[in-house]
Amino acid sequence: MPSWQRQGKLWSSLKEVCDLLRIPVSARVNADEYQFQHMQFKTGQRIHTIGQPFDMLYIVYSGFLKSVMIDETGSEQVLGFPMKGDMFGIDGIHSRQYSTETVALSNCEVILVPFKVFSSLGRSHSEMEAAIYGVMSRELVREQAMVGTLGSLSAEARVARFLVFLSERFSEMGYSGKQFNLRMTRQEIGNYLGLTLETVSRTFSAFNAIGLISVDQRAVVLHDVQALRTLRRLPPSQSRTKQKAAAAASRQLTAA
Repeated sequence: MPSWQRQGKLWSSLKEVCDLLRIPVSARVNADEYQFQHMQFKTGQRIHTIGQPFDMLYIVYSGFLKSVMIDETGSEQVLGFPMKGDMFGIDGIHSRQYSTETVALSNCEVILVPFKVFSSLGRSHSEMEAAIYGVMSRELVREQAMVGTLGSLSAEARVARFLVFLSERFSEMGYSGKQFNLRMTRQEIGNYLGLTLETVSRTFSAFNAIGLISVDQRAVVLHDVQALRTLRRLPPSQSRTKQKAAAAASRQLTAA
């Protein structure tokens, strides 16, 4: 058995789950009374599938995943990239079956929250119910914000905002927001952003050339997060050459 499986955590208390979701646990709840099971998944494994009966909410304890919809032709649409502290599976509440599927992009560990346990908590502790619904709302607002962003921005700006989004998420998790590895492929990024693989790759190369980022396969360093946050379009090629020279000079001065 792989070492990552042997080292996994088996259970989390309600307090640990609430801390992970960044919500308060009610003082009236006996947090030790509730224990939630962990499950481990290898890269490529599905946590739940489309059409599977709904009975569980999921919280990412570690690792990276993608949530997708699949149409009648078998084409995949990436909806999001759940990571530590994110809840997923809420799409199953309405119809009592999942309308999406979630796939591990890395070896990951997921906390299982039976919906009947959540419902029982909500009946006896309304403040807990409100807090968990707040988490669900947070996930939906995040998705809507990204969808709203995509419709109004250029291809370059979409990629830039995505990198800023990842930067902010890594910072929230206590990791570096300026240097990280992409767990998703360029194809998956493009699918999520409504762009082709070629456009994503070309934009990464352009950002690298003008010094906004350094990229080596999946390893990315963000040199100017604010510029990425406000970028609308790439400058003309002549201006890009000047920016590249200026960025190189700046890095040389910093190194010195």
